[in-house]
Amino acid sequence: MKKFVAAAAGGIVAGLLVTTQVAGPLLAEESVRKSNVYEQLDLFGDIFERIRIQYVEEVDDADLIEAAINGMLTSLDPHSSYLSPDAADDMRVQTRGEFGGLGIEVTQEEGFVKVVSPIDDTPADAAGMEAGDFITHVDGESVLGLTLDEAVEKMRGPVGSEIVITVVREGEPEPFDVTIVRDTIKLTAVRTRTVGDSVVLRVTTFNDQTTPNLIDGFQKQVEELGGMENVNGIVLDLRNNPGGLLTQAIKVSDEFLEKGEIVSTRGRNPEDGERYNAQPGDLAEGKPIVVLINGGSASASEIVAGALQDHRRAIVVGTKSFGKGSVQTVMPLRGDGAMRLTTARYYTPSGRSIQALGVSPDIVVEQPRRVDATPEEDEDTNRRTRSEADLRGSLNNDSLTEDEIRQIEEDRAKADEAAKLREEDYQLAYALDILTGLSALGPKE
Repeated sequence: MKKFVAAAAGGIVAGLLVTTQVAGPLLAEESVRKSNVYEQLDLFGDIFERIRIQYVEEVDDADLIEAAINGMLTSLDPHSSYLSPDAADDMRVQTRGEFGGLGIEVTQEEGFVKVVSPIDDTPADAAGMEAGDFITHVDGESVLGLTLDEAVEKMRGPVGSEIVITVVREGEPEPFDVTIVRDTIKLTAVRTRTVGDSVVLRVTTFNDQTTPNLIDGFQKQVEELGGMENVNGIVLDLRNNPGGLLTQAIKVSDEFLEKGEIVSTRGRNPEDGERYNAQPGDLAEGKPIVVLINGGSASASEIVAGALQDHRRAIVVGTKSFGKGSVQTVMPLRGDGAMRLTTARYYTPSGRSIQALGVSPDIVVEQPRRVDATPEEDEDTNRRTRSEADLRGSLNNDSLTEDEIRQIEEDRAKADEAAKLREEDYQLAYALDILTGLSALGPKE
């Protein structure tokens, strides 16, 4: 018994020694870390006072503090930043779908402002801005060295005022100027139309209007075609869509998925991770879907494309997407400002992160730059090819009724229209060709 007690006592002593040896250094390290933080805060206070007293011009204390806060946030990544009360209000307005500006989504790369994508039917779109353009100067002033918010602020101005932007574009030998007139940007989240027997859903942004617009627009197009039985498929066009609300990306994905994970987010702590799953119900009733993406498709667009691709619900066509795989949380602050902070990465259903890699299309299709044809080339293109039916005295086709011949001619006219579309939008025409091919292989009723 005495031996047992001694052994137990020895164990307790050993345990105390181990605890002391481990906890002691940890507590000391924490104490040193806090001491260093306080020293740095003292240093910040010293610099703040020196600037207030000795800077060549008088500066506003609030501006200095705001700049310090923003500098701290922007040093983390390109998407974290401080939002002043005005900027926070602008952001809330944008999510509702109407705001003033040029109509471009931008990020920062190598010190310059990079265009993620121009927004459809906006001044920037009309002026020919393209995804991947670098903005180096605004009205002749360099944006190098400015924060993203500062550069964006330079591009803001009264509606109707003019701005000159200097652009560096891949493939262009020299920088060039683009003149844009500022306007009120009214976003139509989803534009719908039919091309042949296909419904085209052009999603330009993910805001509060997106899912309702998509459902209403789709149903109207189906009615115009005479019901779902007459629809051969859907093109979900996400090109140059810079993203938006995560909740809307989840809802749009859910409209075309019956079950399974849509996206998951993983933060710094494992317990902060979340998974979002689809609910039963497919708006398209199982019809084939082709998703169009390009280098201007970012964030929420990539969530939708990745979810439909991983579930093999859609064929993704186009070029590699932008690769923004992080989640920003907007946190209200005192004084009506806000902090936009990157809090998580998101992952597609297969567990892949698209951060910096983007979504790779199943079929890579580049959009060729449009080259204006010469009058002679236009004449050659429009010249109709002669066929057997043009020959004098040719025999009639006796195997078809007049109605069958009329149907063939109508189908041919649709094919000719699709061919014309290739000149205007090659990627969209390619997507429609895929749907046409899939419907041709489907069962005949």
